[in-house]
Amino acid sequence: MISQFFVLSLRGDVIISRDYRYDVPKTSSETFFRKVKFWGREGETAPPVFHADGVNYFHLKTGGLLFMVTTKKNIAPSFVLELISRVAAVAKDYCGVLTEDALRKNFILVYELLDEMIDYGCPTNTSTEMLKQYIFNEPIAAQPASVSRPNIKTLFAPPKIVTANNKSVVSKSRDGKTNRDEIFVDVIERISVTFNANGYVQTQEVDGSIMMKSFLSQNPDVKVALNEDLTIGKDYPG
Repeated sequence: MISQFFVLSLRGDVIISRDYRYDVPKTSSETFFRKVKFWGREGETAPPVFHADGVNYFHLKTGGLLFMVTTKKNIAPSFVLELISRVAAVAKDYCGVLTEDALRKNFILVYELLDEMIDYGCPTNTSTEMLKQYIFNEPIAAQPASVSRPNIKTLFAPPKIVTANNKSVVSKSRDGKTNRDEIFVDVIERISVTFNANGYVQTQEVDGSIMMKSFLSQNPDVKVALNEDLTIGKDYPG
């Protein structure tokens, strides 16, 4: 499926980037912006889909931003453009407005959304309502842009859950606090292995970390411990 996902400003600055397959050069965003900026004759604009240097580029311009996808695969352009429009719509739903300022203030939230919507370059879930149960970062309010911008709803009409045009879909109580009483623990493992030319292992290392995010009210004391039966190393049965 897709190899990379970018959100660029109209100046060419990379605001959001995610590399899924590492089969496209990291300089693809620079190549894309040069192609778009100097496309054809004066006054001519680049098409939403084009091919350059063995890479397929797909992009949509909305909210004063360029949403761009790269891939070396032969994918239906309508499928990729709809995916881009839905990602942009979900980002607007959660950030409240779709502007450069909003994405910069909520970049952690946007990356969390991307991780839930696209897995190894394959779209998994682009429903605003279904994503609510997986998204735990709070949006930071940003001012809407003063200039008019195209509305992507008129292109593909993704489902909308918002109750106001510039309001995030993350529900909050009357006192402005999100109604949650949850705690989340992530166990992150990292494995580093070096092979020689013959395929034999030369060095190997395993490390990791435990990360916890608490949404518990009144800040109670929480104890996190490993299983007493946990065995680390080679001294385990079997």
